[in-house]
Amino acid sequence: MNLLAFDIGGSSVKYGLWSEELKEQDSIPLPASWAELKGQLKQIFDQKSERLEIKGVTVSAPGLVDEAKGEIRGISAVPYIHHFPIKEELERLFDVPVALENDANCAALAEVWLGSAKDVPHALFFVIGTGIGGAVIINRQLFKGRNLFGGEFGYMMMNESVSLSDIGSSVKSVKKYNRISGTEIDGKELFERAANNDPLAIQLVEKFYAAVARGIYNLLVSFDPGRVVLGGAVSKNEQLIPNVQKHLTRILLENAVTDMDYEIVGCQFGNDANLIGAVYHFMETHK
Repeated sequence: MNLLAFDIGGSSVKYGLWSEELKEQDSIPLPASWAELKGQLKQIFDQKSERLEIKGVTVSAPGLVDEAKGEIRGISAVPYIHHFPIKEELERLFDVPVALENDANCAALAEVWLGSAKDVPHALFFVIGTGIGGAVIINRQLFKGRNLFGGEFGYMMMNESVSLSDIGSSVKSVKKYNRISGTEIDGKELFERAANNDPLAIQLVEKFYAAVARGIYNLLVSFDPGRVVLGGAVSKNEQLIPNVQKHLTRILLENAVTDMDYEIVGCQFGNDANLIGAVYHFMETHK
C-alpha cells in the first residue's frame, strides 16, 4: 500500500512515501498560513501521484488531536491548524482517506510497532525538546485519556511554580546558558562544554539530568510501565541515559523505592519516528 506521510512541526513539514518502508523523504519550511500549507501539501501529493497510486494520507501534528471529531484541540507552535474540521478538509483536498494523530503519539507508535518497545506490553515515551512531551502505552495501545492529555508529561508540576517542561528541557537549558554567558551555542556544544569542565555548563546539564530523572521517577511510581523510551534530538547523546539513570537511582533510594523493576532505553527511529508512527496509525485506523 502506498501512503504519503506528513509530519507538521514548528519550523518545517517533513514528508515521506511509505511502500513497505519509508522512502523519498524530504521537508519544506513551515508555511505561514493554513491556505499556503494546504497548497504545498497538495503539490507534493500530486507529484507523487503522477507515478504511483496513493491510497491514503497520514499526518503527524502537534496539539490535542481528536480524530473522532477530525479536529486538533489545545494549542501548539502551529496555531492555524487548530479548532476546525481539519481532517474533513484534508480528505476533500486529497480525495483519499486521511488519518491524523499527535506527533508524540506517532513517535511512540513507531517504537511499539517496529522499534524499542516492540517486545513489551506497556511503555512510557518521554520526548525531550523545547518542552517535554510523551505518550502512554498500555497493552500496546495508546492511552490518550478522557481529555486527550495522556502523555502530556511536561505539564507535571515539579514545585509550586515550575513545570517539568520548564526545567527538563534541553532547549531551555541551552537558552539559559546563552543568556548568562552571552554566547550563541547549540545543545550539542552545551554538553561538550560540560564534558570539558565548563562550570556553568556542568551546573545546567546536571540540573537538566536531575529534572528528567525526577519526572521519570514520578511516572514510574504512577504507571509502573517496566520500560521508558527516551526520544527527542538529545536522546542521541550517549551520556543522557547513564546520567539520568544515576540521578534516578539516587531518587529511588532516597524514597525507599527499592523493588522497582524498570529499564530506560533510547528510541530507535529518531527523526523518522513521527512519519513511521503516522503510517502505523493509518494502518490500524483503516484496517
